[in-house]
Amino acid sequence: MMVTTHVGFLSFGSFLPLPSRISFSKRRPFAMAALSDDPIREWILSEGKATHITKICPVGGGCINLASRYDTDAGSFFVKTNRGVGPSMFEGEALGLGAMYETRTIRVPRPFKVGALPTGGSYIIMEFIEFGSSRGNQSVLGKKLAEMHKAGKSGKGFGFDVDNTIGSTPQINKWTSDWIEFYAEHRLGYQLKLALDQYGDSTIYQRGQRLMKNLAPLFEGVNIEPCLLHGDLWSGNISSDKNSKPVILDPACYYGHNEAEFGMSWCAGFGGSFYNSYFEVMPKQPGFEKRRDLYMLYHYLNHYNLFGSGYRSSALSIIDDYLRMLKV
Repeated sequence: MMVTTHVGFLSFGSFLPLPSRISFSKRRPFAMAALSDDPIREWILSEGKATHITKICPVGGGCINLASRYDTDAGSFFVKTNRGVGPSMFEGEALGLGAMYETRTIRVPRPFKVGALPTGGSYIIMEFIEFGSSRGNQSVLGKKLAEMHKAGKSGKGFGFDVDNTIGSTPQINKWTSDWIEFYAEHRLGYQLKLALDQYGDSTIYQRGQRLMKNLAPLFEGVNIEPCLLHGDLWSGNISSDKNSKPVILDPACYYGHNEAEFGMSWCAGFGGSFYNSYFEVMPKQPGFEKRRDLYMLYHYLNHYNLFGSGYRSSALSIIDDYLRMLKV
């Protein structure tokens, strides 16, 4: 989603020991911080292994949360705060980052702590990665992303252990055994109902409902496995570290059809080398081109619901094209 981005990180994995494995299977794997006067400072000066904080700097780039860099004698931390929401939003982000981190494939900021702020709101503390001067090599990005999809599998079906957000929109991740049902109900259906409730847009709702009920022909001959997805992969959430290795951040993770990862490709800038490298690891499935716009539709609908009518025509055009293609 095009409003959630953050800037520059400096890795400090060398001084905060990494456990052999972090479990993200339970509802609340992160201990919630005690409500001290400054729980962020308290954690950094205890579990963060720092003895003093040398500098706190604001970090720009996002409009949903406030972001800061905490420099300490033990390295730097990246901290996001939101005065308007409780810890559940950041917990969803942390679970997603942790799940991607555990695949040991593509680099992501490692999450450390989620907690409540004593005056209201919440925070997340994570690894600070220093970005390089470019978004990195497209071919390497495609390969690493495919490796994450290949490694990150779920035995529970499609969904995630918690609901999270796509931008500031709730994203429902109820475990579902069937992908078409999951995508129709919890992706397209949720956004269509939101458009109906928010704008009274019965046209897009009714046509979208027709599409939802007739998706099966688009998936004939396709083997769909639940793959761990970043979920919001656009150019603002893609970077590289100082060694030019790709970094992805600000996820909206869930387990889904790997092709759904390309739903934000209209503002991600993926080129031929990206897709060629990706498909060397995760082979292209029959009908890939027919489904590309279907996965973009979810994000166009979300942008319509977040930012208004400027995205309506794109969403409605995709729906109408599919209705004609499917003759329904």
